[in-house]
Amino acid sequence: MLPKKMDICCVIFPLLLIVSCGFDITTGLKCYCSDCPNSECDAGEGGRCVTSITKMGGTREDKIRYRCLKEEKIYIRVQEGKMQGDTPHCMVSAKKEDVNYIICCSGPDLCNQHLRPTYAPATVTPGDENSESKLQFGTTELVILIACPVLIVSILFMVLFFAYHQCQRNRHGYQLPNDASQETMPFVQQGQSSSTLREMMYEYSGSGSGLPLLVQRTIARQIQVRETIGKGRYGEVYRGRWRGENVAVKIFPSREERSWFREAEIYQTVMLRHENILGFIAADNKDNGTWTQLWLITDYHENGSLFDYLNRTVLSISGMLKLSLSASCGLAHLHMEIIGTEVHAGKPAIAHRDLKSKNILVKNNGTCCIADLGLAVRHDIATDSVDIAPNNRVGTKRYMAPEVLDESINMTHFESFKRADVYAFGLVLWEITRKCSLGGIVEEYQLPYYDMVQSDPSLEEMRKVVCEEKHRPAVPNRWHSHESLRVMARLMKECWYHNAAARLTTLRIKKTLASIANQEDMKI
Repeated sequence: MLPKKMDICCVIFPLLLIVSCGFDITTGLKCYCSDCPNSECDAGEGGRCVTSITKMGGTREDKIRYRCLKEEKIYIRVQEGKMQGDTPHCMVSAKKEDVNYIICCSGPDLCNQHLRPTYAPATVTPGDENSESKLQFGTTELVILIACPVLIVSILFMVLFFAYHQCQRNRHGYQLPNDASQETMPFVQQGQSSSTLREMMYEYSGSGSGLPLLVQRTIARQIQVRETIGKGRYGEVYRGRWRGENVAVKIFPSREERSWFREAEIYQTVMLRHENILGFIAADNKDNGTWTQLWLITDYHENGSLFDYLNRTVLSISGMLKLSLSASCGLAHLHMEIIGTEVHAGKPAIAHRDLKSKNILVKNNGTCCIADLGLAVRHDIATDSVDIAPNNRVGTKRYMAPEVLDESINMTHFESFKRADVYAFGLVLWEITRKCSLGGIVEEYQLPYYDMVQSDPSLEEMRKVVCEEKHRPAVPNRWHSHESLRVMARLMKECWYHNAAARLTTLRIKKTLASIANQEDMKI
């Protein structure tokens, strides 16, 4: 019995000695641990040694930790062979408050002591609440995010708005096809050529008062408006096309309805039509969906106004007389009163009241026609009264007669308005004569009183020069060296007398110019 007890003691005693000496008899993986008292920890069977690096944020230094991970706590995904040879690369989700990246190894003991992890993109696990990052925007970003959609919507709305109104313009007759059907042109016969407009004038306008209203509106709705050819205080003038023929379209804004109505009314006066008065075609209003435009359609003359023509043209003696005589014929017809009969009404005398070179047009044959009758007044024969337009328009200050400037004109006496027209016509004759070349000498084109007043003179300036100082445009000495120019100089001086009653009549001016033309062997 004694030997057996001694064997058992021989076994137990060494074991107790080992335990008492502190030896570790575990067989699991040993790892280097930065948080453990003896710098080591046991990962156990199937565990891992871990080295992690954490970005702390701000000015704090990155934190490196060494530890072990038990098998039952391994929740990370392992990708083999991604870093440092065969060392497994373990990735975990990044926390919201920091960035954490680890490297793990499964052997030998203390294998993580020399691992040096580096940052890499964190793998976000779907459904992990900690992986959701919040969107944070500053003031500038918020302003941009709000303003951009509003701006895009505004631009889109403007494009749609203009596209809509362009469609409305096309629908309301701004551009109609040339092959318009007979239903839309009840007064235009099939097969008529581009000369139809002039033929219609003679056919329907036997009284000289223009086309019937329905025909006017039919034509107005078939006009294709092209480019702008002029602009004034009360409207713009465009070149238009009607069945292959050019026409002039004067467009008034809706606030100038009285001016538009008055001018259309004067143009449609019985027996007014004359070759030296601008041919009236139609008047109509156009509604393009947002505002109303008032159209006045007349003959088109590509040379433009006398003002434009004189600025670019040097005249011969015959050219000067042709312009002057034709303009006087138009003004004489305007002033003339034609007595009617029991069957046909007569033509009342009409005074222009805004005669100037810009309101006289030049035809292709070198003759003139008088335009812009918006300020014209008519003489009522029955009551011996003056039909004055109910609008606020005034004439051009530079061409106003002395009695108009000092307000001494008798507004109830029609002859006063005719005499004021003669004064303005004398200034137009001066403009024409200055551009006549004699011996290769010609003056530069200028407006009347160009050397006495500014470009847009006031009533006070004109009153001082014309009424108080009694100045008139200067007549060059060279005009006295030629008979035609000498007669023109005398004629214009007799037109701008200060005493209105002493001025020539338009009929006398017309006969004097015709006499000069005959002496020059002209045929007008």
